[in-house]
Order: sequence, then structure tokens, then C-alpha cells
Amino acid sequence: MADTERDVAGLSESAARAEYQRLHELLSAADAAYFEKDNPELSDADYDALKRRYLAIEAAFPDLRRADSLSEKVGSAPAEGFAKVIHQVPMLSLANAFEDSDVEDFVARGKKFFEREAGLRLAFTAEPKIDGLSASLRYEKGRFVRGATRGDGAVGEDITANLRTIAEIPDQLAGSGWPDVIEVRGEVYMSHAEFRALNARSAAEGGQVYVNPRNTAAGSLRQLDPSVTAKRNLKFFAYAWGHVSERFAETQFEAVQKLGEWGFTINPHFKLCMNVEEMLAHYHLIESRRATLGYDIDGVVYKLDDLRLQERWGYVARAPRWAIAHKFPAELAWTELEAIDIQVGRTGALSPVARLKPVTVGGVVVSNATLHNEDYIAGRDNEGNPIRGGKDIRVGDWVQVYRAGDVIPKVADVDLDRRPAGSAPFQFPHICPECGSEAIREEGDSVRRCSGGLICPAQAVEKLRHFVSRAAFDIEGLGSKQVEQFHADGWIDEPADIFTLRDRHGPGTAQQLQDKDGWGEKSAEKLFDAIDARQTIDLRRLIFALGIRHVGEVVSADLARHYGNWRALLAALDQAYPAMERHLEAEAAVLVERARAADDARKARIKPVRAAAWAAEPAVSVQSRGAWDELTGIEGIGDTVGVALVAAFAQQAERASINRLVAHLEVVAEEAPDTAGSRVAGKTVVFTGTLEKLTRSEAKAKAERLGAKVAGSVSANTDLVVAGPGAGSKLKQAEQLGIEVIDEDAWLALVGEG
Repeated sequence: MADTERDVAGLSESAARAEYQRLHELLSAADAAYFEKDNPELSDADYDALKRRYLAIEAAFPDLRRADSLSEKVGSAPAEGFAKVIHQVPMLSLANAFEDSDVEDFVARGKKFFEREAGLRLAFTAEPKIDGLSASLRYEKGRFVRGATRGDGAVGEDITANLRTIAEIPDQLAGSGWPDVIEVRGEVYMSHAEFRALNARSAAEGGQVYVNPRNTAAGSLRQLDPSVTAKRNLKFFAYAWGHVSERFAETQFEAVQKLGEWGFTINPHFKLCMNVEEMLAHYHLIESRRATLGYDIDGVVYKLDDLRLQERWGYVARAPRWAIAHKFPAELAWTELEAIDIQVGRTGALSPVARLKPVTVGGVVVSNATLHNEDYIAGRDNEGNPIRGGKDIRVGDWVQVYRAGDVIPKVADVDLDRRPAGSAPFQFPHICPECGSEAIREEGDSVRRCSGGLICPAQAVEKLRHFVSRAAFDIEGLGSKQVEQFHADGWIDEPADIFTLRDRHGPGTAQQLQDKDGWGEKSAEKLFDAIDARQTIDLRRLIFALGIRHVGEVVSADLARHYGNWRALLAALDQAYPAMERHLEAEAAVLVERARAADDARKARIKPVRAAAWAAEPAVSVQSRGAWDELTGIEGIGDTVGVALVAAFAQQAERASINRLVAHLEVVAEEAPDTAGSRVAGKTVVFTGTLEKLTRSEAKAKAERLGAKVAGSVSANTDLVVAGPGAGSKLKQAEQLGIEVIDEDAWLALVGEG
């Protein structure tokens, strides 16, 4: 696991939200300067770090997304002044690694995914990660016909005229063997020599001072006048491709070599590595030569070499599983820790933030650092055991901070020799600073959370902000600032109130929106219309908007795809409730026994009354167990998310709030996949035992592509069980219920692969 991923895993939702809020204005201003004014305000490393941090946080905490989050962007929205280009194959981002061990983990994941392939050796390509601007070049019958920026990954800007000014982009492909249609992808960049020359020319003419090569190259490519671009002497490295009319290579290495044969410049440090030792050796070689390359790089990119294996390994979110960017080390600086503040987020998590004496790190002045949680500050867990990376951090300490893909730095070390005399360990509060409610830390959780719920202003406002965020209801004109003000005014207390806003504060009412400062008749009517338009909402957006802990955008989409419509989801969650309680009963019993063994009176009070009550309940029905197993068997959900979902809908107050909301909505069912010709579409399938020709993840992915639902356990709703060697209780249960059972060969024949 990468350094960034470990650090993000230690964050609470409120800490991540605090980062978003502080950086929103900085990011917006940087985008405007970078994309619209050709006058960048952030360095290339700073902008990239900001983007990486957003992606890393949302990968670990997808429920923290807000309206101005960058998580749905791979680049930036196409600007006005350029025609839009839809990428037939999206231009994706990459996952990051920051340590050698992260690369070892990456290769290990690949080996595990393909573990069924006896004797298979995985090779990877390695090449410098160019710090420039991504571009996609479309060639038809060898002729360059259109070029586009990355944009947001799905839609870019047509910059064909500007790209034609770059000498290293051929107008006609050389050689032979290229497909009739191919989109060549690579990086446009400016060399250090040209950057210095440009600044010298600009200074002589009394012009602006350019900040760095990357942003200057990006601004140059997005000039409306191609003659301006031509004067910048930009360069281009080709390293990938998008849409092609036919396969032209079997491996990544072979494909890039062909790009070189067809007239493109490929990086001379592009190398094929046969094992992780060669990958890391090449990384450190490139790192040692970084200062002499003559252009900016910020790491090394590794890609699985075999293209067919790439297809099988697939993608997650906005990045391929088969590639990773190994970033160069972070910069460090020492400063004084002046205070530790506690912030409360949407889920009630109390998050500590270090207030630092301002210090420059990597060319940027920083004054805040995340401290993750109370264990990290104390340097030990709740039972007194030392934790990895944790420090005894105290106010007044001198701390070393670093920026590894972050905008708010992290604490790397504490100088105990400079600790002030009489300093005391930081006492983490057990009371919410926002509402005074008790802050509780659940067993096994590293985060302390406010128990105040909706009475806590921090949580209420954040839940509303989340509800109107881009990936949720995305109501035009109703963003974070507006819902915060409406909540403060008492106009909106819960999501359902949004849809009665016109009735309560529209024309003819006592307190009209149009009379508020900053509003008028037209703007108020426009907001009301936007709210009305969102009364029809996709199922996945509705699920995500509810802000249930652990239920982010990816999980919401998986739930919508699996259950199809709102009523089916509700029925499944209600039916799963008794089985969920049994699951918690067993879990609580284990925790109580563990606490008793440790002679810890406080921990021994883990819901003993509720556990006794559960024990008196009738046995859980097969249907409830099946519903629970089906829910938790959905990829990416599991027990933790399942408990959060079922419990949220079972809470009387929360369910009533959800019902009030849905009463105003028309929820659009999830569109079914195109399963024409599929013999398993609509069937619920359970895989059990050992699969010998497919990995479990491959089998599941194939079934879902064909329109089947894959459950983790057998129930009365199961249509088919695929049983391999070693099948146990699931096979017996299928036989008891009279469910059809087939082996792996029969399954492959059924799905057209036999």
C-alpha cells in the first residue's frame, strides 16, 4: 500500500473535508489562471499534488465528496473557445506509489490476480513520468486529423491547430503497419532550455515571468492563436494509445516501439523489466539522472507488458489496475507546532489538525498539517500498544513536515531534544466541540465520533452539503454556501425541506427568497426550477446523496446496479435486518469475551443487554440470511458497509427523513446492461468451492457483464450455483432448496467460453 493510501486511511472524514474547504478557492483560482488566462498561479508539483490528494482521499473515503470535488475529473472541464472532443476511450489517471514497498505490493497484486496461470511471469515496462500536458492525436489512414487535450478524461478540447505546430508530432505516419484509425497519446512538454529562453525573451520585451515549464506548456497549447503556440517550441513524447481500429501489438513494449517506428519520439529511458528488482533499479537510475534530463519528470510509470493481461486485470474507478506511478520522494522541513485544533465532520468524526508556524516546503508556505486521529498523536492505540508511524506529538514541539502528494502536509518526525520543559501529552476531547455531545470511539475504530447526530450543527450542515454535491443531487444554484445559509436561517433542516422551499419561501409567502440579500426574482425562480428538475433522480445518485457512512459513489453505483430500483433495495435492506442483528450479536459476544479476558470493565459493557435480547429472538429466517448474504456478497460492500446500510434504514428517525424525501421524488431505476443473447441475464448466481480455470474475480466480473447478479451466499432467491472442488455448506444448502448446481466447465459453456 502506498504512503499516500496509508495516510489517507488514517484520516477521518472531517479532516478530509477540512482540506477540501481550505483549498477550494485556491484550486478554483489556479484553474482559472491556468486554463483561461495562461498565467498559472501554482507550480506544476503543487497543482499535481492537489489533484492527487483529491483522488487519494476519495478512493479511501468516497462518502466525503462535495460539490466542488475534483474526484470526477481526470483533468479539467473543457474551456470555452475550443470545440469539444469526446474521447472514445477515456483518458484515465494513475494510482500512485511513494515507496519501493508500494511497487512490490503492486506487483504482488498482479501475481495474485493471475495466480491460476501456472508458470506465468509478469513483465512490466518502466518509463519516466513526464510533467507536462496529456494530449490525444487521432490518425486516419496514417494522417493526423484531430488532436485534443485530456479535459475531464471523457471530453477534451480540440487543439488540432496548436498541436500541428509541434515538430515532434508527424502530420503523416512513417513506416507501415499502422491501423486505419489510431489515437496516439502522450505528453506535451517544454524543455528547461526553451523555458529559460522564453523567460529571457519575455523579460527583454517587458513581459510576464513564467512560473514553470509544465504550466507554461499547458497555457501555450491552449492559445486561441496557433502562432503563439508555434513560438514556444514545445515537444512531445508518445507512450500510449486510445481508440484503435485493430490490435497492432501484443505487448506494451512492442506497441511503444512501433510508435517510434511511425515517427514519434519515445523516451530513451523506456525499458522492459522482467521483475520488481529491475523495476526499482530503473526507478533509482532515473531518479539519479533527473536533474540532467533537460525536462521535468515527477516519477516513473510502470505498466503490465502483456496487453491481453491488461484487459483481464481491468480498471478501478478512474485508473487502470495494471499501471502505477512511482512518485519521487517528498520534501521535508522543520517548524513549530503552535496548536492542535479539533474539527467535526459530516459523519461526526473528530479530526485533529496541527496549526504550524508557517514554513516553506517545496516552494509553498504551509501552516497546517493533518494529525489523522488520537492514536497518531499519542503514538499508541487505545490499548496502549505502539502504532506504526505514530508519534507522541505535543503542542510546542518542533516537528518535521513533508508533502507527499498533499497540499496540507503531514508530520514525519518530532525533535524530542527541542521539546519545551513541562510540556504535557495532548488530551484528545471526549466531548464534541460543536454541540457538547459525548464523542464516542467504537471498538476497533481509530476515530472518535460525536453522538449528537442531526443536533450537531457540523453534521447537519455537512450532510446537506453532501446532499447537493456534484455526484449527488447537483442542484444548480444550491451549493455549499447556499445550504449553509438556508440552514442557519432555519429554512432547511433536512433534505426533504429543499423540495418544499418554493411553497414556504416562493412568491406570495411571508419570507420570500427573492427578498434575501444576493437574491432577486429571477435568481430565486431559477433555483426553484432547478430544484423541481431534480425531483426526478437516478437511483445511484439518491443512494449516494443520503450520506450513509461507508456508502460512497462506487458503492452506490454497485447497489443501484445490483437491485435495479428503489423498492427492491428497500425490501432487501428490510429483509436483511434480522440477519444483520445476528451478525452484530456474534460480533458483540466476541468483543465482550475479549474485554473480559483483558479485565477491562469499560469494554465489558459492550451491549450486553441488547445481546441478551437478541438471544431471545426467534431464529433468523432463510430469507433474511439470504438477503444479508446477498447484500454483503456484492463486490466492495462486505459486513461493514452492510451494517451501515441496514442500520441506517432501520433507524426510525433516519428512515422517516428518507421517506419524507422520497415522497417528493421520482426515482429512476438503474438501466439494465445490454445482455442480448445472454443466457444468465437476470439470474442470481453463487460461486462456491475452488475455480480452476478462472479466478473468482474474473468469474464474477463476467457474470455481471452478462446481466447476472452475483451473491455471496445461497438463498431462496438464488437461481444457479457454480460449484468447484471443495464446495461445502453452500452446495448443501443449494441441494436442500432444490437450486440448480453446475460445475465450472458447464458455467463456461453457459456463458459462451466453453
